[in-house]
Amino acid sequence: MTRAPENPTAMETLLSTLDLEPIEVDIFRGRSPQVGWQRVFGGQVIAQALMAAQRTVERERLVHSLHAYFMRPGDPSVPIVYQVEHIRDGSSFNTRRVVAIQHGKAIFALSASFQIEEPGFEHQIVMPDVPAPETLMDEREIAKRYLANAPEAIRKYWGRERPIEIRPVSLTHYFSDKKLDPVQHIWVRANGPVPDDRYCQASVLAYLSDMTLLDTSLYPHGTSIFDQTIQVASLDHSMWFHRPTRLDDWLLYTQDSPSASGARGLTRGSLFTRGGVLIASVAQEGLIRKRANE
Repeated sequence: MTRAPENPTAMETLLSTLDLEPIEVDIFRGRSPQVGWQRVFGGQVIAQALMAAQRTVERERLVHSLHAYFMRPGDPSVPIVYQVEHIRDGSSFNTRRVVAIQHGKAIFALSASFQIEEPGFEHQIVMPDVPAPETLMDEREIAKRYLANAPEAIRKYWGRERPIEIRPVSLTHYFSDKKLDPVQHIWVRANGPVPDDRYCQASVLAYLSDMTLLDTSLYPHGTSIFDQTIQVASLDHSMWFHRPTRLDDWLLYTQDSPSASGARGLTRGSLFTRGGVLIASVAQEGLIRKRANE
Protein backbone atom coordinates (compact mmCIF):
# COMPACT_ATOMS: atom_id res chain seq x y z
CA MET A 1 0.00 0.00 0.00
CA THR A 2 1.23 3.48 -0.88
CA ARG A 3 1.27 5.78 2.12
CA ALA A 4 -0.73 8.99 1.69
CA PRO A 5 0.94 12.34 2.50
CA GLU A 6 0.22 13.87 5.93
CA ASN A 7 -1.85 16.69 4.41
CA PRO A 8 -2.96 15.22 1.09
CA THR A 9 -4.71 17.13 -1.66
CA ALA A 10 -8.07 15.88 -2.90
CA MET A 11 -6.38 14.17 -5.86
CA GLU A 12 -3.73 12.56 -3.66
CA THR A 13 -6.55 11.27 -1.45
CA LEU A 14 -8.32 9.79 -4.48
CA LEU A 15 -5.14 8.09 -5.72
CA SER A 16 -4.57 6.65 -2.25
CA THR A 17 -8.19 5.44 -2.21
CA LEU A 18 -7.57 3.60 -5.51
CA ASP A 19 -4.48 1.88 -4.08
CA LEU A 20 -6.37 -1.20 -2.90
CA GLU A 21 -4.99 -3.53 -0.25
CA PRO A 22 -4.65 -7.17 -1.44
CA ILE A 23 -5.89 -9.47 1.34
CA GLU A 24 -6.12 -12.79 -0.55
CA VAL A 25 -5.86 -14.07 -4.10
CA ASP A 26 -8.34 -11.97 -6.14
CA ILE A 27 -9.67 -10.27 -2.99
CA PHE A 28 -8.96 -6.62 -2.21
CA ARG A 29 -9.92 -4.12 0.45
CA GLY A 30 -10.72 -0.48 -0.28
CA ARG A 31 -11.38 2.43 2.03
CA SER A 32 -13.34 5.64 1.66
CA PRO A 33 -12.21 9.20 2.41
CA GLN A 34 -13.85 10.65 5.51
CA VAL A 35 -15.40 13.80 4.08
CA GLY A 36 -18.73 13.75 5.88
CA TRP A 37 -20.78 12.05 3.18
CA GLN A 38 -23.58 9.76 4.34
CA ARG A 39 -22.85 7.24 1.60
CA VAL A 40 -19.95 6.34 -0.64
CA PHE A 41 -19.80 8.24 -3.94
CA GLY A 42 -20.75 5.84 -6.72
CA GLY A 43 -17.81 6.87 -8.89
CA GLN A 44 -15.44 5.74 -6.14
CA VAL A 45 -16.93 2.23 -6.06
CA ILE A 46 -16.78 1.99 -9.86
CA ALA A 47 -13.15 3.11 -9.86
CA GLN A 48 -12.10 0.79 -7.03
CA ALA A 49 -13.87 -2.20 -8.56
CA LEU A 50 -12.21 -1.49 -11.91
CA MET A 51 -8.82 -1.24 -10.22
CA ALA A 52 -9.42 -4.59 -8.51
CA ALA A 53 -10.27 -6.18 -11.87
CA GLN A 54 -7.24 -4.60 -13.56
CA ARG A 55 -4.94 -6.12 -10.96
CA THR A 56 -5.95 -9.62 -12.04
CA VAL A 57 -5.09 -9.30 -15.75
CA GLU A 58 -1.77 -8.99 -17.56
CA ARG A 59 -0.52 -5.43 -17.96
CA GLU A 60 -0.95 -5.40 -21.74
CA ARG A 61 -4.67 -6.15 -21.32
CA LEU A 62 -6.56 -2.85 -21.08
CA VAL A 63 -10.18 -2.22 -20.17
CA HIS A 64 -12.48 -1.41 -23.09
CA SER A 65 -15.85 -1.64 -21.34
CA LEU A 66 -17.54 -2.04 -17.99
CA HIS A 67 -21.12 -2.58 -16.89
CA ALA A 68 -22.19 -2.16 -13.27
CA TYR A 69 -25.17 -2.25 -10.91
CA PHE A 70 -25.56 -0.36 -7.65
CA MET A 71 -27.54 -2.49 -5.20
CA ARG A 72 -27.10 -0.87 -1.78
CA PRO A 73 -25.65 2.45 -0.60
CA GLY A 74 -22.03 2.17 0.50
CA ASP A 75 -21.07 2.93 4.10
CA PRO A 76 -18.03 5.26 4.13
CA SER A 77 -17.18 4.36 7.75
CA VAL A 78 -16.09 0.79 7.00
CA PRO A 79 -13.88 -0.81 4.30
CA ILE A 80 -15.29 -2.31 1.11
CA VAL A 81 -14.17 -5.81 0.13
CA TYR A 82 -13.83 -6.48 -3.61
CA GLN A 83 -13.97 -10.09 -4.79
CA VAL A 84 -12.82 -10.70 -8.37
CA GLU A 85 -13.96 -13.68 -10.41
CA HIS A 86 -12.12 -14.78 -13.56
CA ILE A 87 -14.87 -15.34 -16.13
CA ARG A 88 -12.71 -15.82 -19.22
CA ASP A 89 -9.09 -15.50 -20.34
CA GLY A 90 -8.88 -15.61 -24.14
CA SER A 91 -6.19 -14.89 -26.69
CA SER A 92 -7.44 -11.31 -27.21
CA PHE A 93 -10.03 -10.64 -24.51
CA ASN A 94 -10.33 -11.17 -20.75
CA THR A 95 -13.51 -10.86 -18.68
CA ARG A 96 -13.74 -10.20 -14.96
CA ARG A 97 -16.65 -9.93 -12.54
CA VAL A 98 -16.25 -7.96 -9.33
CA VAL A 99 -18.59 -7.93 -6.33
CA ALA A 100 -18.23 -5.23 -3.67
CA ILE A 101 -19.24 -6.35 -0.17
CA GLN A 102 -19.99 -4.50 3.06
CA HIS A 103 -21.57 -5.82 6.25
CA GLY A 104 -21.75 -9.27 4.64
CA LYS A 105 -23.91 -8.10 1.71
CA ALA A 106 -23.22 -7.19 -1.90
CA ILE A 107 -23.56 -3.44 -2.48
CA PHE A 108 -22.31 -3.32 -6.09
CA ALA A 109 -21.38 -5.62 -8.97
CA LEU A 110 -19.26 -4.88 -12.02
CA SER A 111 -18.32 -6.80 -15.15
CA ALA A 112 -15.34 -5.56 -17.15
CA SER A 113 -13.79 -6.67 -20.42
CA PHE A 114 -10.13 -6.25 -21.32
CA GLN A 115 -8.38 -6.45 -24.69
CA ILE A 116 -4.89 -6.34 -26.09
CA GLU A 117 -4.33 -3.21 -28.18
CA GLU A 118 -4.75 -3.80 -31.90
CA PRO A 119 -5.41 -1.69 -35.01
CA GLY A 120 -8.82 -1.52 -36.70
CA PHE A 121 -11.44 0.71 -38.29
CA GLU A 122 -11.59 4.27 -36.93
CA HIS A 123 -14.40 6.83 -36.73
CA GLN A 124 -16.03 9.04 -34.10
CA ILE A 125 -18.71 11.67 -33.62
CA VAL A 126 -17.79 15.35 -33.65
CA MET A 127 -17.34 17.23 -30.38
CA PRO A 128 -19.94 19.98 -29.82
CA ASP A 129 -18.80 23.56 -30.29
CA VAL A 130 -18.86 25.08 -26.79
CA PRO A 131 -16.96 27.87 -25.01
CA ALA A 132 -13.44 26.98 -23.87
CA PRO A 133 -12.99 26.28 -20.14
CA GLU A 134 -10.79 29.36 -19.69
CA THR A 135 -13.75 31.58 -20.64
CA LEU A 136 -15.97 30.08 -17.92
CA MET A 137 -16.08 30.81 -14.21
CA ASP A 138 -14.08 28.51 -11.97
CA GLU A 139 -15.54 27.02 -8.80
CA ARG A 140 -14.26 29.83 -6.56
CA GLU A 141 -15.85 32.47 -8.77
CA ILE A 142 -19.13 30.53 -8.83
CA ALA A 143 -19.13 30.31 -5.03
CA LYS A 144 -18.30 34.00 -4.63
CA ARG A 145 -20.88 35.30 -7.10
CA TYR A 146 -23.83 32.97 -6.65
CA LEU A 147 -23.72 30.93 -3.46
CA ALA A 148 -24.30 33.46 -0.68
CA ASN A 149 -28.06 32.77 -0.69
CA ALA A 150 -27.98 29.29 -2.22
CA PRO A 151 -29.33 26.25 -0.33
CA GLU A 152 -26.85 24.67 2.09
CA ALA A 153 -26.48 21.52 -0.05
CA ILE A 154 -25.35 23.59 -3.04
CA ARG A 155 -22.93 25.65 -0.91
CA LYS A 156 -21.34 22.48 0.49
CA TYR A 157 -21.03 20.92 -2.96
CA TRP A 158 -19.22 23.89 -4.48
CA GLY A 159 -17.23 24.76 -1.35
CA ARG A 160 -15.52 21.39 -0.85
CA GLU A 161 -12.17 20.65 -2.50
CA ARG A 162 -12.65 17.73 -4.88
CA PRO A 163 -10.25 15.64 -6.96
CA ILE A 164 -12.11 16.65 -10.13
CA GLU A 165 -12.71 20.29 -11.02
CA ILE A 166 -15.81 21.05 -13.05
CA ARG A 167 -16.79 24.09 -15.11
CA PRO A 168 -20.36 23.91 -16.42
CA VAL A 169 -20.98 25.72 -19.69
CA SER A 170 -24.32 26.86 -18.24
CA LEU A 171 -25.21 27.54 -14.59
CA THR A 172 -28.94 28.10 -15.15
CA HIS A 173 -29.86 24.70 -13.81
CA TYR A 174 -28.30 25.33 -10.40
CA PHE A 175 -30.12 28.57 -9.64
CA SER A 176 -33.43 28.34 -11.51
CA ASP A 177 -36.50 26.11 -11.61
CA LYS A 178 -36.85 26.73 -15.35
CA LYS A 179 -37.53 23.59 -17.37
CA LEU A 180 -34.61 23.06 -19.74
CA ASP A 181 -33.74 20.76 -22.60
CA PRO A 182 -32.11 17.57 -21.23
CA VAL A 183 -28.63 18.44 -22.50
CA GLN A 184 -25.60 19.75 -20.65
CA HIS A 185 -21.92 20.32 -21.34
CA ILE A 186 -19.35 20.35 -18.55
CA TRP A 187 -15.60 20.74 -18.68
CA VAL A 188 -13.86 18.44 -16.19
CA ARG A 189 -10.22 18.27 -15.13
CA ALA A 190 -8.12 16.30 -12.66
CA ASN A 191 -7.37 18.61 -9.74
CA GLY A 192 -3.75 17.47 -9.51
CA PRO A 193 -1.29 15.15 -11.28
CA VAL A 194 -2.44 11.66 -12.30
CA PRO A 195 0.34 9.06 -12.75
CA ASP A 196 1.30 8.12 -16.29
CA ASP A 197 -0.20 4.66 -15.82
CA ARG A 198 -3.02 3.31 -17.98
CA TYR A 199 -4.67 1.42 -15.09
CA CYS A 200 -4.70 4.51 -12.87
CA GLN A 201 -5.89 6.77 -15.69
CA ALA A 202 -8.76 4.41 -16.53
CA SER A 203 -9.85 4.27 -12.88
CA VAL A 204 -9.78 8.06 -12.48
CA LEU A 205 -11.76 8.40 -15.71
CA ALA A 206 -14.30 5.90 -14.37
CA TYR A 207 -14.49 7.90 -11.13
CA LEU A 208 -15.32 11.18 -12.87
CA SER A 209 -17.74 9.50 -15.29
CA ASP A 210 -20.32 9.22 -12.48
CA MET A 211 -20.44 12.98 -11.95
CA THR A 212 -23.46 15.14 -12.96
CA LEU A 213 -25.30 12.47 -15.00
CA LEU A 214 -28.42 12.31 -12.82
CA ASP A 215 -28.72 16.09 -12.95
CA THR A 216 -29.11 16.01 -16.72
CA SER A 217 -32.17 13.76 -16.46
CA LEU A 218 -33.78 16.35 -14.15
CA TYR A 219 -33.30 19.31 -16.50
CA PRO A 220 -36.75 19.02 -18.17
CA HIS A 221 -38.46 18.96 -14.76
CA GLY A 222 -37.11 22.20 -13.33
CA THR A 223 -35.33 20.57 -10.42
CA SER A 224 -31.92 19.21 -9.47
CA ILE A 225 -30.20 16.65 -7.27
CA PHE A 226 -30.00 19.34 -4.56
CA ASP A 227 -33.80 19.42 -4.24
CA GLN A 228 -34.55 17.88 -0.82
CA THR A 229 -37.96 16.66 -2.04
CA ILE A 230 -36.33 14.47 -4.71
CA GLN A 231 -34.84 11.01 -4.12
CA VAL A 232 -31.97 10.28 -6.49
CA ALA A 233 -29.56 7.36 -6.75
CA SER A 234 -27.52 5.68 -9.48
CA LEU A 235 -28.96 2.31 -10.48
CA ASP A 236 -26.59 1.12 -13.20
CA HIS A 237 -23.60 2.46 -15.08
CA SER A 238 -21.90 1.47 -18.33
CA MET A 239 -18.72 2.83 -19.86
CA TRP A 240 -16.74 2.21 -23.03
CA PHE A 241 -13.09 3.24 -23.25
CA HIS A 242 -12.29 4.16 -26.85
CA ARG A 243 -8.88 5.82 -26.85
CA PRO A 244 -6.20 6.48 -24.22
CA THR A 245 -5.39 9.97 -23.00
CA ARG A 246 -3.32 11.62 -20.31
CA LEU A 247 -5.48 13.34 -17.73
CA ASP A 248 -3.44 16.54 -17.64
CA ASP A 249 -5.88 18.86 -19.43
CA TRP A 250 -9.58 19.66 -19.60
CA LEU A 251 -12.06 17.12 -20.95
CA LEU A 252 -15.50 18.01 -22.27
CA TYR A 253 -18.25 15.85 -20.76
CA THR A 254 -21.28 16.29 -23.00
CA GLN A 255 -24.51 14.66 -21.82
CA ASP A 256 -28.10 14.14 -22.92
CA SER A 257 -31.06 12.39 -21.34
CA PRO A 258 -33.27 10.72 -23.97
CA SER A 259 -35.92 9.46 -21.54
CA ALA A 260 -37.36 9.51 -18.02
CA SER A 261 -40.16 7.18 -16.96
CA GLY A 262 -41.10 4.81 -14.16
CA ALA A 263 -39.20 6.96 -11.61
CA ARG A 264 -35.99 6.40 -13.60
CA GLY A 265 -33.94 8.73 -15.79
CA LEU A 266 -31.51 7.65 -18.49
CA THR A 267 -28.49 9.78 -19.39
CA ARG A 268 -25.79 9.27 -22.03
CA GLY A 269 -22.40 10.91 -21.98
CA SER A 270 -19.39 11.44 -24.23
CA LEU A 271 -15.94 12.46 -23.02
CA PHE A 272 -13.75 14.42 -25.43
CA THR A 273 -10.25 15.80 -25.15
CA ARG A 274 -9.85 19.53 -25.70
CA GLY A 275 -8.71 18.68 -29.23
CA GLY A 276 -11.96 16.85 -30.00
CA VAL A 277 -10.85 13.23 -29.62
CA LEU A 278 -13.61 11.01 -28.23
CA ILE A 279 -12.01 8.97 -25.45
CA ALA A 280 -15.01 7.36 -23.73
CA SER A 281 -18.77 6.92 -23.82
CA VAL A 282 -21.06 6.51 -20.81
CA ALA A 283 -24.66 5.52 -20.10
CA GLN A 284 -26.41 5.54 -16.74
CA GLU A 285 -29.91 5.00 -15.44
CA GLY A 286 -30.79 6.51 -12.10
CA LEU A 287 -33.65 6.66 -9.66
CA ILE A 288 -35.39 10.07 -9.79
CA ARG A 289 -38.64 10.34 -7.85
CA LYS A 290 -40.47 12.49 -5.36
CA ARG A 291 -40.06 11.41 -1.76
CA ALA A 292 -43.09 9.59 -0.37
CA ASN A 293 -43.74 12.12 2.39
CA GLU A 294 -43.81 15.11 0.03
